Amino acid sequence: MSKYKEVKVVDNFYQNSLFFPMPTVAITTLDEKGMTTVGAYSLVFPYYIAGKDYYAMILECRNSSNTAQNILRTGKCALNFIKDDRKSFKELVRLGFPGKTPDEKMKDCKFNLIKGEAEGERPLILEDAYQVIECTWDDQLEDGFKAKEHIGELEGVQPPYNNFNGITSKFGCHFILKIDKILMIDKYAENLKEGLKRNSFPKVPVDYGYHDSKNFWYMRFGGHRPVCEPIAATNNGTVETVMYCAERLDTKVKFTKEACEMYTKIPRPFMKAALTQIAQIAEQNGIMIIDKEAAIKIAELRKKSK
Repeated sequence: MSKYKEVKVVDNFYQNSLFFPMPTVAITTLDEKGMTTVGAYSLVFPYYIAGKDYYAMILECRNSSNTAQNILRTGKCALNFIKDDRKSFKELVRLGFPGKTPDEKMKDCKFNLIKGEAEGERPLILEDAYQVIECTWDDQLEDGFKAKEHIGELEGVQPPYNNFNGITSKFGCHFILKIDKILMIDKYAENLKEGLKRNSFPKVPVDYGYHDSKNFWYMRFGGHRPVCEPIAATNNGTVETVMYCAERLDTKVKFTKEACEMYTKIPRPFMKAALTQIAQIAEQNGIMIIDKEAAIKIAELRKKSK
């Protein structure tokens, strides 16, 4: 018998169907008022690495996120790579929770922000990052600029979609980001020039992504086992928020208040999509009223489908 077992590929497969190590990046962008806001990301990778007239990174994200909306509007961002520091990671987890406005997220931001070195109106950068890549979105590739027509559409964008740059699915976005400047702490920049040794590397956390409703998991530099950073309970929604969303779904299925209490941990940007899927499963199984008992049954059906 093979030692391998097939794992079903589902949405966010890099988190839910794989153990996939990734970088830990704080992306700064400018909101509509010109204020710098911070978002947590890991789907940031090198894209054009040689033989092109410029170098580039690629960012994959939700098209409804503050970061995506800001890049669509301004075309500018900075990729800030954080050090392996428990306080920094905890703050990035807080800033990375979806559904909050820039004002709400940045009100108590614990990162120190300073001006970068790239020209033009730019977001500030994290003073404590060990390296920063200041970028400009190449909105000409695949006519990515057409995505600007969908700024403000936060509950899903209708087709047609692009393949690799701009809005690429109902909820997805890809940005090909030209590298304008790479900034690095002196110590590590010198280490690159002089030749690397075991002690030449910055302490870098390796992220395993958002796996459940309770924790972000990551590996500390030099660690032997992953550790988790709990998601603050204050990020939960309210029963009223869930009921408001449920009452506005295009479905004959109804949700009771006790059922809505079970869905308060769903992030606001995902609420409508999640409740719609739950309602569809209910209809398929002849359930027209979702109460607590029905919600438990549907949860089991959703789990089996994954």
